[in-house]
Amino acid sequence: MAETSQTAPPPLLRIIEALLFVGGPPLTAARACEAVRGLTTEQFKQTVETLNRDYRLQNRPYRVHLRDDGFELTLQPRHRAVTERLYGGTREARLSPAALDVLALVAYRQPLSRQEVESLRGSDSGSVLRQLVRLGLIAVKRQDEAPRDVAYGTTARFLNLFQLRNLEDLPRTQDLQQL
Repeated sequence: MAETSQTAPPPLLRIIEALLFVGGPPLTAARACEAVRGLTTEQFKQTVETLNRDYRLQNRPYRVHLRDDGFELTLQPRHRAVTERLYGGTREARLSPAALDVLALVAYRQPLSRQEVESLRGSDSGSVLRQLVRLGLIAVKRQDEAPRDVAYGTTARFLNLFQLRNLEDLPRTQDLQQL
């Protein structure tokens, strides 16, 4: 028996669930509405509520959680030990005082070139910058004015590790104004 090329599309609930399953940045209602023709913001929110209700009733180990104005599929806290057993726990890395200095400079003054960092610190910072890039706390950014020049800026991982929503959440004090 030959399969027909015209099969019914999956139900909206399964489409939204698949979009959440894919991962990436949190799925906003606006992004979901762009991806699914005819979807409204209200339908999206109702679908997320339905998914969470179903997951709760089925005693699933995951839920859809709100994060950064969007939604993501995450494991329930009681099941996170499974992930740690599979992938290992979060490894703690200690940053040297020099690395913390450089990270603070980049966070507050980004984009910042290596020369600017070294000028502000008064010492060579190339190895520290490379270490912070390897750790995923900063990344190389191109300067618009001079595309060949390299500058550094913080990453989403930096924000996540320091539990910041955005750079505006960085502490502001008189001492920091002098940076």
